[in-house]
This record gives sequence, C-alpha cells and structure tokens, in this order.
Amino acid sequence: MLDTLLEKANNLPLLPGVYIMLDEKSEVIYVGKAKRLKNRVVSYFRGEHTPKVAAMVDKVRDFNVIVASSEFEALVLENSLIKRHKPHYNILLKDDKGYPFIRVDRQSAYPQMTVSRTAPKDGASYYGPFGGRYRTREIIDVLRGALLLPDCTRKFPRDIGRERPCLKYQMGSCAGWCLEGHSEEDYRTRVEQAALILEGKSEELLSQLREKMEQAAEELRFEQAAALRDRIRAVEALSQKQRVISTAFSDTDAVGFIRGAKSCFTVLHFRGGDMIGKDTEMLDEPVEDDGEAVSNLVRQYYATRGAVPRHVLLPVECDDLEELETFLSESTGRKTSLEVPKRGERLRLVESAALNAREEILRRTTQAERRSKTLEWLQKALDLEVFPRRIEAFDISNLGSFGIVAAMTVHVDGRPLKRDYRKFRIRGLEQPDDYASMYQALTRRLTHYLEGDEKFAPLPDLLLIDGGAEHAATARRAAEDLGLSLPIFGMVKDERHRTRALVTPEGREIGIVGNQAVFALVGNIQEETHRSAVEYQRSLRAETYGSTLEKIPGVGKKRREELIGYFKSVKAIREAGEEELAAVVPKNTAHAVWTYFRSEGEEQEQL
Repeated sequence: MLDTLLEKANNLPLLPGVYIMLDEKSEVIYVGKAKRLKNRVVSYFRGEHTPKVAAMVDKVRDFNVIVASSEFEALVLENSLIKRHKPHYNILLKDDKGYPFIRVDRQSAYPQMTVSRTAPKDGASYYGPFGGRYRTREIIDVLRGALLLPDCTRKFPRDIGRERPCLKYQMGSCAGWCLEGHSEEDYRTRVEQAALILEGKSEELLSQLREKMEQAAEELRFEQAAALRDRIRAVEALSQKQRVISTAFSDTDAVGFIRGAKSCFTVLHFRGGDMIGKDTEMLDEPVEDDGEAVSNLVRQYYATRGAVPRHVLLPVECDDLEELETFLSESTGRKTSLEVPKRGERLRLVESAALNAREEILRRTTQAERRSKTLEWLQKALDLEVFPRRIEAFDISNLGSFGIVAAMTVHVDGRPLKRDYRKFRIRGLEQPDDYASMYQALTRRLTHYLEGDEKFAPLPDLLLIDGGAEHAATARRAAEDLGLSLPIFGMVKDERHRTRALVTPEGREIGIVGNQAVFALVGNIQEETHRSAVEYQRSLRAETYGSTLEKIPGVGKKRREELIGYFKSVKAIREAGEEELAAVVPKNTAHAVWTYFRSEGEEQEQL
C-alpha cells in the first residue's frame, strides 16, 4: 500500500494546492496545503515520522489533491475543507459557538445596545467581540446601570408619557426616559458615553463628566452636579470592575502555543499596552509542527471570532505567514499585520501569552498526569515497546588520567530515585578514553545484575548515555556482549551544552526541542547525571590531594577543600606564594601551608 501511494504521489505536479488524506472508508482524516504538492505528499510515504504523523499515515489508503492557482488560494481552500470535514488528524478548535458583539444603531433617534452574532456593514456600530452571549449581556446591563439607560421593551419617543415608569426607575437604576422632560440629546449623549467605555476611553469620558460637574456646581445647579458626581462614581467603578470590556477591535493580540501534558493555544488581547482579555483552548496533540499548528489555529480562531485586530503577534515562524496575513486582512476589509517579535515590548507580550498557556496546562493537570504524558510522548518518539517507567543514565568524568569515574542516575516515573544511584571508579586506563570507560561502567553495572545483586535490579526500560552515536553504540555493545538487549540512546548537546536531541547507536537523531516537556525531562536527567559524575570525581581528587595536606599542622578538612577547590592541585598550592594562599584561607593557615612546603623543599635539597 505504501509503495502504491508513493508511486501516485510521485506523479503529482510541483504546483500549489491542497491534499486530502482518506482512510479505508474513504473518509477524510487529514487536510493539508502545500507550495509544491509532489514534494509534500511524497514526504508522507518516505522516511520516518513523529509518532502522531506515523499513526495518521498508517491509516491512509488513498488521497486526493486539488491544484490551486496560488499559495493563498490553497490556504483559503484548506481552511474551507477543514471546516467542512473536521478531519480527525487536523488540529481543531473545539469551541465554535462564536463571539458576540454589542450593536449600537446610531441611525435611530433613541439607540439601543443589543447583542449581535456578527458585525455586518449595515451602518450600525459594533463593539467586541466578547466571550459569550451571557458575558455580553452582562456588559450591557452594567453599562445601562452605570449610565441609567433603559432596559425595558418600550419604544422611544412613541411611549414617552404613556405609562407610569417601571420599578427600575423607583430603584434608581434608570433615569425614567418614559417620563416627560428628558431630551433626545441627553439620551444620545449617554449612549455615546457607553460607546466611549466600550472603546476603552473611560478616562476621556470621566474628564468630560468632571468638567460638566464642576461647571454645574459653579452655576449653583447642585442637583445636576450631584447627579453627575454619581455618574462619575459609577463609571469609575465600571472601569475598574469591567476593564476587560474596554475593547472594540483590539489593537494587538498576542498568541501563545505550548505543548505540555496537553497542548494549549492562548490569545491575549491588548489595547494601549494593557491586557483586556484572554481566550484559551486546550487541544489534543496535533500532527502539525508548531508553525503549522499556530497557522491553522489562528485561521480557525479568527474565523470563529468574527473580528481581527490590527496586529497579531505569533510565537513561531509560519511558512505561510504572507498568505495568512492576506487571508485575515481580506476577512475584515482592513490591513492586519502578523509578526514574530524577536525583542522588546512585543516579545514580552508573546512571552506573556506563552506563560498563560503553560499555566493553564499546569492548572488543568496534576504533576503525575504531566509526568505520565511526558513519558508516553517519549515512548512514542523513541518507538519503545515498553513504557519507560525506569530510566537510567550514564556519564563519564575525568581530570587527565586521574580519577576517571562514571555515574549512573535513576529516574522512576520521571522523578530521581537517588537511593538507586551508583558510582564507578574506572580501572586500568592509563589515559582518558570515554568509550572504554563507558564500556567498563556498563559492563560492571549489567554484570552485577546478572549475578543477582539486588542493588542493581531491575534493568532499565530506557538507557540514556551522555554523548553521541558512538557513545550509544559502545553502551549497546557492552549489553550485547553480556547477552542483553536494551533500548539505548545518546544525549546530544547543542552549543550551549543543553540536550537538543536523542540519537540511536546507528546515528539517527530524534529531535526533542519541539516538545517542551520531553526537552525539560531529558535535559534534567542529563544535568543530574553530569552533576553526579563531576561530584564523585571531585571527591576522589579531594580525598587524594587531601592526604598530602593532612600532614600540615592546623589545616583542617574545610581549609583543605577550600585550597583544592581554588588551586585544583597540590602542585599549584606548593608553588603559590604566601599572599596568594592568604587570598583563599586565613593568614595563619596560609602561613602554615607556605612554611610546610618551604621546609619540605629544604629537606629534599638536603637529601
């Protein structure tokens, strides 16, 4: 089947378009776009993949393609097909209920604030979108209460003076617009004041109200001044309590996307540098890499939301950034810019979005769940037959030919089990040899197990070796020479000495940087193993060097450790001047050490 699909894919054109993966029932399981259909589709049926992609490819029995005239057309078509088919292996937003707007029809003599699912170009003003109909109605109720606007079904000016005012007037939450004596101008003024709050201009409104209150007080219109004072207090309280409603079309949205025990997509809405709202979506592990996932999520999110800000800040580069920008701009009829910030305030906003996404994952999962999910992902990425509950790691440390040691650390269920740590002093090597040292350490560890030593049981579900493919191959050879078969991988470091990938003994690298949870786990194991090896090597060195320094009267263990830690060798201590020694230890100790080595030298000369 794979050969048949590969042959079909090789006949595709090198043109932009959309490919549609089908299962044995001819149901759509994945939709993707490509700049060059042939190259992209062929890649699915050749080589190795991440566990999620491999699972999808295993179910593919056929595929269709639609050639597009441009990359942008392919993007639009992909978006349409994903909405239509909702494929299982595409990353999908679960919440498609939409985000309502507040509609104000200024063409009416007495404009009302109502809830609208969309924001059509019908001459009315739309504010939002907001996070659900209930929240939107609550915002309208708060605005009406603060500005004493009506919430009844009476029509103005038709019903002015026809009936007695309702209970809201008696309670002081409505100015009684159904009574004679109110002007249309006053009503429209208050509606405009509500609009200012929705636009995030509360301070501008408060400034206007304070000016009118002071003028009324100067003209001895104290009742009107008191009414304005009450309205100022209501608006101030509203601004503090409902700060998140002060958005029309947000200036900037910052997107965060984190893969953890679950994946989380977060959008923070900013206006004038202040965060005014947040939307979060928890997701299953997507097939796409982070760039593709963010691109698809952004398209779905703003299509559902019905409004796009002027600026959207993304956490990662997307191959279709230009097409995505055009897509969002055309959906609203005005320019929307997309950016992946590298520094400054905009980067801080994206980092804030990522922090919110990470915290949401932590909030919705327990530590045990996160560790279990991380190990599950590690099992899939490494194609392990057994869940890696027990992980052992080895590292070598040496200082020249002296004190060559190996350290073994143990992590069970993602947590260090220090009582099972083991240390090995490498024997019989005249010069440093990491491969020979690793072979000896692994051989001794596994031999202890085969001989029934309970301190070395059980065997690990996964063995990690500090180093590259050659180190991993050496460890595998040690196991095979004893008749054992273990899953063994090397931990490859980047230029900053962080584990960036795992590597098989054959040299195939498995990247882990894309999954933060796995990256953190493997990085912590590598650091802990390196620390254990270095500490053991230092303790042996201090023990050996300390035997010489023990002969010096008045120099205790603490001073010996200080001297060895600073000078690194007895030779360097012997050659140091008294002032150099005094910079590390107290003067009386420095004098004793300096005197001892001077007298030792004199004795050697006499001999």
